Amino acid sequence: MKLSVENLVCFDVHAASRALDAVYRGVLRELGLTYPQYLVMMTLWERGSVTVKELGLALRLDSGTLSPLLKRLEAAGLVRRERSAADERSVLVGLTPEGEALEERACDVPEHIFRAAGLEPAEVAELQRTLRRVVASLDASSR
Repeated sequence: MKLSVENLVCFDVHAASRALDAVYRGVLRELGLTYPQYLVMMTLWERGSVTVKELGLALRLDSGTLSPLLKRLEAAGLVRRERSAADERSVLVGLTPEGEALEERACDVPEHIFRAAGLEPAEVAELQRTLRRVVASLDASSR
């Protein structure tokens, strides 16, 4: 088989990611968030206050990426960072009242993305199962 970009699974994943980013960019503009900021907010809406380390692990982001992102969210008044009373080395990230209120405005984002992608709920679930299996396999093979 001749090498071709069209035959690379990684290219399909990359192209899908870029297409999703473009749709998210338009939808999230109304909320004043970037996609990585949206992921942080989603995590905080779901879990409440978490440490920076926990947030990085959950989102697969290193501290060099996460720190400036949190700084911008804090400057926007959506999150607060504070040292943990239990462990001074640990920084907790939590929502401000403004950050909590933003959740209601963001609740339609997933549905908008599903519609834009042209996927039915069952197809989304199957795609997620497949992608999670691929990620787990790739993580295991890169160790």
